[in-house]
Amino acid sequence: MAAIGTIIDGKYEILKKIGQGGMSKVYLAMDQRLNKQWAIKEIQSHAQDRDNAVKIRSLIKEANLMKQLDHPTLPRIVDIIESEEVIYVIMDYIEGEPLSRILRETGAQPQEQVIKWAKQLCEVLDYLHTRNPSVVYRDMKPSNVMLKPDGNVKLIDFGIAREYKENSQEDTTSLGTKGYAAPEQFGGMGQTDARTDIYCLGATIYHLVTGKSPSEPPYELVPIRQWNPALSGGLENIILKCTQPNPADRYQSCVQLLYDLNHYEAVDGEYRKEQKKKLNLFLTLIAVSLLFMAGGAGAQIMKAVENNNNYDFIYRMAVKQTGNGEKAKLLVDAIQIKPDSLEAYKSLLDTYKEDADFSIEEEIQFKKCIEENLGLLQQEAGYGELAFEIGKLYWYYYDYGKDQSEDNQVTRMKSAVKWFEDVLNYTADNYENRHMANIYCDIGKFNRDITLNVEEASDKGLYAPYWRNLTGLMDQVSEDPGEQEIVSLELYRLVINAIETYARKFKGDGITQNEMEIVLAQVKSGTGDLETTTDKTAAIKEYILGRTDSAGEAVSNAYRAQKGTENGR
Repeated sequence: MAAIGTIIDGKYEILKKIGQGGMSKVYLAMDQRLNKQWAIKEIQSHAQDRDNAVKIRSLIKEANLMKQLDHPTLPRIVDIIESEEVIYVIMDYIEGEPLSRILRETGAQPQEQVIKWAKQLCEVLDYLHTRNPSVVYRDMKPSNVMLKPDGNVKLIDFGIAREYKENSQEDTTSLGTKGYAAPEQFGGMGQTDARTDIYCLGATIYHLVTGKSPSEPPYELVPIRQWNPALSGGLENIILKCTQPNPADRYQSCVQLLYDLNHYEAVDGEYRKEQKKKLNLFLTLIAVSLLFMAGGAGAQIMKAVENNNNYDFIYRMAVKQTGNGEKAKLLVDAIQIKPDSLEAYKSLLDTYKEDADFSIEEEIQFKKCIEENLGLLQQEAGYGELAFEIGKLYWYYYDYGKDQSEDNQVTRMKSAVKWFEDVLNYTADNYENRHMANIYCDIGKFNRDITLNVEEASDKGLYAPYWRNLTGLMDQVSEDPGEQEIVSLELYRLVINAIETYARKFKGDGITQNEMEIVLAQVKSGTGDLETTTDKTAAIKEYILGRTDSAGEAVSNAYRAQKGTENGR
């Protein structure tokens, strides 16, 4: 056990113990260099018996899994420090309290608040499920959800999460919390997948909105309005669908669930009956208006229909705006009226790009539009082209994770991958940008996974394809004179960083010194020829030109030993 005041790795000072599990302890620590608080999980690296060894492996697996993830609703792991006796995992310190404690102290939570939390949890589960391979969380429950002071939630404790194995018939171990866990978590119904997490989320929503724990008597999930008739029938139907025993009867993805959460009133059976009455009345009025079109009654009805369909008017207003903030707001309003309008989404993307910065606030605005309508958009013929533009928006402009001293290029690439995967899934083979989307996708996956591959010594052979993708992307971008300066500069920065970091690895995978030097010269020449128009692109240009010498030296060093051997023969 680390004593209070202990300094770990020369910078993390232990302040106090804040938690303890079977084989681990969690401390609050202060980073003396950054003056920032972190949580440190201390894991004993040696076990006395088999059960403890399994727990230790689970904790280490959790840390390695979390290292690969990057989402606002997940804690980050920033460092792993290993010694002979213990392993220290440095992660975000999450200020707040678990929803389980809030339930104990105050009981059932307000419906609108629960739906807000459910949407955030649905979004982070969708992020996990769309990783490659997919990550199944498997332990959603109130005690694993932390409520922060700002009202948002964080998902914690990945101790029993697993990567989905496509050819596996079922999980090797039955894990989960009784009452919240889906039937398949206890064996005999196939392996766990995204629908398992949907079941657990449904059970968690049930507990939050009723105050009745599914892990306590009567050990069942009855319709929520039996506990509180004032609750929404739509929310009741959503929970019932989430918690069906057969996975095939549940929501098949978190995108589907999120859509219904955003429109939960429309899922209410009584609401649908009322809407049907209104539709019948509307059709009757239309019929009457056709009979009396020449009269004033018909004209008024047609005018009402036209006013309800004012998408074109709002879109035209948006296009005329000069301020990006107001333009984006109007485009969002237009999308609310016509949620399958690819035109409005593309204009919104262009608006975000105008200042060469896709901010976190803009992403929140954008995700609110895109995620609740994604199922509808994916049915449109032009969705693949839209996904390509979204991928490029994240790849080149995303602001999340950037600070004064460090660029966020890897974060941008990781965030873009799923959109380029959608391009490949929703376009025909002859789509003009399909090849480029494939290159973006492969480069993003390389940078997402390479750290783990290096740790597992499974990276050999990955560098030659990465090199081909980099040079292929350079060829593609150079053929399009209409690309913005930031696209070329970000690509040059990626290439210069890759050469400087992986010169020896490229050599080991068969890339020649001449090949690297030619590309390095192209980067230097292309960067020098670019006229920058913003402070941001000027800074990137300065960075690239400042790294060319060290990149060239990395290439020379990689081949120096080989030349010495050849000369000595």
